[in-house]
Amino acid sequence: QVQLVESGGGLVQAGGSLRLSCGVSGSILSDNLMGWYRQAPGKRRELVARISSGGNTYYGDSLEGRFTISRDNAKNTVYLEMNRLKPEDTAIYYCNYWVRVSASQAYEYWGQGTQVTVSS
Repeated sequence: QVQLVESGGGLVQAGGSLRLSCGVSGSILSDNLMGWYRQAPGKRRELVARISSGGNTYYGDSLEGRFTISRDNAKNTVYLEMNRLKPEDTAIYYCNYWVRVSASQAYEYWGQGTQVTVSS
């Protein structure tokens, strides 16, 4: 089993910054993807960013440049630095851990979510 614990959410004014952290523990395989998704009220969950164990990154639409994902493999922790926040960034942010265990099987785990609220 794998456990994910997020921290760093909160209330911030538009234009401000927040840094989210997600620690992963349990049966961790070294070759994995870690990432962040978000879900605003009444909307579908969407990808914010993800990063491979080798450091390759991928960002959701229009987020690169304001958001930066990084990870510390020694600590099994992924970070999301969010700058120039906008009210439309308000959402619950979920940490995600994805690992392929065979050619036909992969596992995916989610954190409990952390609320980010951006006031105008």
